Amino acid sequence: MLQTIQSQHFQELLGRSSILHLPDGSALQIHIEYLEEQPAAKMRYSERMPFSVELRSLEPTEFVDGLCALQLPELGQVQDIFVSRVPPMGRDPQLGYFHIAFN
Repeated sequence: MLQTIQSQHFQELLGRSSILHLPDGSALQIHIEYLEEQPAAKMRYSERMPFSVELRSLEPTEFVDGLCALQLPELGQVQDIFVSRVPPMGRDPQLGYFHIAFN
């Protein structure tokens, strides 16, 4: 299922809130902040354009990284998306900032 995810699946969610289902079974309210395609990272025989997605929690969280689930348009609930935390770098340190890379 992960191989079929394209940047277009996140396009509709950009700038909106959603729920990230964490590895421990809890749910975290998030905001889809940013989407960027990475054409320079495309492998010769791959059909997918690599891209990354940045998320922000809407509440304080201790979550750092792991395999999560997220509801995506056209695909439904997608499991085993690896989400990793990034430093706040001048943003609200109470919230969590996350990155997902699709190569």
